[in-house]
Amino acid sequence: MQKIIVQIYEVQYPGEAEQLIELGVDHIGSVILDRKKWRDPAIREVVRLTAGTSAKSSLIPLFSAEDEVLRVLDYYEPDIIHFCENIPLRTDAKTARTRWLEELYKLQEVVKEKFPKTAIIRSVPIAPTRPGMSPGLKSGLRDGIAAFVEFFSPVSDFFMTDTVFGVSGGDGSDALQPVTGFVGITGATCDWELAAWLVQKSPLPVILAGGLGPENVAVAITRTLPAGVDSCTRTNALDPQGLPIRFRKDFKRVQRLIAEARRAEKSLMGASIIRSDM
Repeated sequence: MQKIIVQIYEVQYPGEAEQLIELGVDHIGSVILDRKKWRDPAIREVVRLTAGTSAKSSLIPLFSAEDEVLRVLDYYEPDIIHFCENIPLRTDAKTARTRWLEELYKLQEVVKEKFPKTAIIRSVPIAPTRPGMSPGLKSGLRDGIAAFVEFFSPVSDFFMTDTVFGVSGGDGSDALQPVTGFVGITGATCDWELAAWLVQKSPLPVILAGGLGPENVAVAITRTLPAGVDSCTRTNALDPQGLPIRFRKDFKRVQRLIAEARRAEKSLMGASIIRSDM
């Protein structure tokens, strides 16, 4: 079993990046929030700080126009580009959905051609944990995920689960997300049964995200067996009301999350050795 990747978002400041590198974070993720103010020297320095370390830099652009994404890649030169558009998994309304999928596929194809050293993460919308989800709905979600993964595999390097609100219609198109048009930063745990199924079926490594913190990351790893884990909301600092503060990390929680991930990793490696000796 390979080392489990620990990925932390949203890191916008060099001082935070330095501390996360020291803690042993593997992927340090930042977000480009504004297509008009896409040059951010602080984020550029975050990316630069990972050079020569064991950490890799990852960027999410909250836009998907080809020229804008290529401009961002040329300016920041990250190790990873991460796309997380909220793509409906249902297969009705095929014309509009197919056209959008083709545009996103072409974008990733161009990125691979022009920036061959940059890895691509594609987020997969996954329903939140919900007791009593009907077998029919879960089966439909599996079918949608399978088609999604088959489509994007040739132009991706990783898949990542992202919890998406609203699955009454089989996807997240019927609910508002924290960032309109994108998935993620919900703080809600994704359906681990669907995530484990994705891990088994995917031809690419899968990073598990969605409501992960130091309290649940170990059990999440043992239940889903992902290639990596991602945390944002549940490793953020909290305000006086106990709500997560965007773009501010709680380093003690990050440290605990890493320790718990390594503990689960060690346990799984031990179990693998036991099985191979039997």
